[in-house]
Amino acid sequence: MEYKPTIGLEIHAELKTNSKMFCSCKNDPNEKRPNFNICPICSAQPGTLPVANEEAIKMVIKTGLALHCEIAEDSKFDRKNYFYPDLPKGYQISQYDKPLCKGGFLEVGGQSPSPKAPADRRRIRITRIHLEEDTGSLAHPEGSDYSLVNLNRAGVALMELVTEPDITSGREAKEFAQELQLILKYLGVSDADMEKGQMRVEVNISVSKGKTLGTKVEIKNLNSFKVVEKAVDFEIKRQTDLLEDGKKVVQETRGWHDKKEITFSQREKEEAHDYRYFPEPDLLPMHFDENYIIKIKSTMPELPEQKRERFKKEYGLDEASVEFFVNNKGLSEYFENVVSEFEEWTPEDDNHKKASKLVANYLISDVQGLLGSSEFPAQGGPAEGWKITPENFAEFIKMIYKGEISSKVAKMVLPEMFKTGGDPSNIVQENNWGQMSDDGELEKVVREVIAKNPKPVEDYKSGKQNVLQFLAGQVMAITRGTAKPDKVQEMLKKILS
Repeated sequence: MEYKPTIGLEIHAELKTNSKMFCSCKNDPNEKRPNFNICPICSAQPGTLPVANEEAIKMVIKTGLALHCEIAEDSKFDRKNYFYPDLPKGYQISQYDKPLCKGGFLEVGGQSPSPKAPADRRRIRITRIHLEEDTGSLAHPEGSDYSLVNLNRAGVALMELVTEPDITSGREAKEFAQELQLILKYLGVSDADMEKGQMRVEVNISVSKGKTLGTKVEIKNLNSFKVVEKAVDFEIKRQTDLLEDGKKVVQETRGWHDKKEITFSQREKEEAHDYRYFPEPDLLPMHFDENYIIKIKSTMPELPEQKRERFKKEYGLDEASVEFFVNNKGLSEYFENVVSEFEEWTPEDDNHKKASKLVANYLISDVQGLLGSSEFPAQGGPAEGWKITPENFAEFIKMIYKGEISSKVAKMVLPEMFKTGGDPSNIVQENNWGQMSDDGELEKVVREVIAKNPKPVEDYKSGKQNVLQFLAGQVMAITRGTAKPDKVQEMLKKILS
């Protein structure tokens, strides 16, 4: 029998509140000045009293609703006692036996969730979601034998989500974290930027044979999706190798070494009783009636899984395109604004989907290519002040769709729109890029190409039909893409026959 991994996640996310969890200090993750956003409460001065941030509570409940959790009717805060240099009170206000949310699930795997989950999707159960305050942070000056404490982060509202041990691989762990990050961003409750430490993943993992679970090891503070996958896969192998060699796995907390790409021992793992939880005496218990939950539910936005289904059904996009837009929320909103502009001239469902796909193709390929080029370094996308309005982009797509400009001309028009934000019709007119309407002028170009390419002409007449594409390309090059491709082919065949 092979060794089987059992994996659960603990994920912390800093909430996007204006102030901290129990005081009015500003919650600003970008503040560079140390110990700037602090007060007597979050720096634990004697005689101070906490006041709970209701907005943070609502954010956790909203997250629970998005993840199909049961919302607690009664909840409370608890003291979690432990010493750490950047924990000024000597305890953390958290939740123990009455979390705000419990139960729930999140599906991972594949790209297309549906009411009846396909076979390649797995449901990862959620144990609980609770609310607590974050610790401060430590700075370790290079070459020094001391550390510095920065309390700007101390007291920031921190949500913790704990899964059931349903995960079986590093890939599943990564997919769960990625989908959760998307949901948090859609809800607007957290930016969940892992590089800034706004979302931190911890893994609990054991390896065993049969139904008896192995010794649990925790890997702390994983700060990227790639690292989550690598750390889990490494730890599965490490524990399996130990057991195969007849050794024991030690229950401990481990860290991840980026350069060596290994986990390393940090300390023995604490149990719940080590923290000596007891109810927080300075905060009243909380009660949430049905109307309170209904009011929060009424503010729920469309979530990623709902958007996937709608984009496939409404616009006929393939899964790769749908996933691109789901992961680029700002661009998906821009896409829909563009599509809404041409509903008048694509009333039929099939035509509407065809035009929508054209919008998607240009946004995903050509626009992304321009955004990534050195020519347009300042334009980061629709949400960051780029110049093309949805109306002008819709006009651009309409011109392609109706054959007013060729795809070659479109690739010249788009960069000009990027530079100036101009109307595509005006750009085409100013540069004389419109489709050739003079058949006599086109025939002149066609005959010129035939005269200059005797060998390809001879090959075509001898039965090599694919040569026609080469000759048509020569015509399109001379006309700078303004000739209609089908008319070029038709005229070539007529003259060559």
